Amino acid sequence: MEHNHPPKKKLQHAHQEHDNHSHENHRHDFRSYERKRLLITIVLTGTMMIAEILGGIFTGSLALMSDAGHMLTHAFALLISFLAILYACRPATKDKSFGFYRAEILAALLNGITLLVITGFILWEAYKRILTPRPIAAKEMIIIGVVGLLVNIATALLLWKVSKESLNVRSAFIHMLGDTGSSVGVVVGAFIIYFTGFYIIDSIFSIIIAILILTWSISLIRDSVRILMESTPKNISVGELKAGVIAQNAKVKDIHDLHVWEITSNMYCMTAHMVIEDMNVSQTQQLLDEISHHLLEKYNIQHPIIQFETGGGFDHEQGCNLDKRL
Repeated sequence: MEHNHPPKKKLQHAHQEHDNHSHENHRHDFRSYERKRLLITIVLTGTMMIAEILGGIFTGSLALMSDAGHMLTHAFALLISFLAILYACRPATKDKSFGFYRAEILAALLNGITLLVITGFILWEAYKRILTPRPIAAKEMIIIGVVGLLVNIATALLLWKVSKESLNVRSAFIHMLGDTGSSVGVVVGAFIIYFTGFYIIDSIFSIIIAILILTWSISLIRDSVRILMESTPKNISVGELKAGVIAQNAKVKDIHDLHVWEITSNMYCMTAHMVIEDMNVSQTQQLLDEISHHLLEKYNIQHPIIQFETGGGFDHEQGCNLDKRL
């Protein structure tokens, strides 16, 4: 069977130059807005963390100390997220051709695991305080708690918008959201203690906060593992994608061996074999451009790898190729 081959060298060289330029720009722009937000949040969180540690020691409040503990781990989590973005900006190498974007997902997974550890610590300390309640300086606890709450609200708002674009930043946002909830618990608990002297409420609020953090951390770990396992993105249906490409272009007759996965948050790749009507190799470039544009606009797939075929496909039983590959 005769095979038609395109003049590859010129075309590949042009594509390579375009891809290199595109990747270079993308690398420098990668999460630049998120980086700035994270840096501001790290400074605010670190400052408030020191204040809450000193305040927790002075007042004897477990809720305040646990909130300070959250802030310590959250500051660490923010730093991990920030460093992961910087690491992800490194240029691709020969053995890491997709670059270092997965560093973000590893950071998200690590942050999720640290949230589990924090939850266990808070629950254990709360249990011990329920058994042996301790007096708390409620007035000072209120003042420090309110300041901490304002800082946490500010930092959560800083990360709220950008958390939708990156699982890594979302992991940092969940840390801050947990800390905001913790601060609310501290303030409400402090008021109750101030007016009633019911010290055990401090531990009860700590348990509620821990359960919320546990729920968020499990969700974060699940999403991180899903990406690392190269599962299909949650917002993409492979069946719908296949039907959409075929409906969009009459020259595409069928699609098989279709795979879609995420490199990092909102960075999608796809490989597919597409059975098309018989045509010259030179004509396939326009078809490829049309399909690539459709995939980018409809599904945000930036890296489609497509192999065109004509004929009956691959006979797996016979182990021979019945197609004429372009």
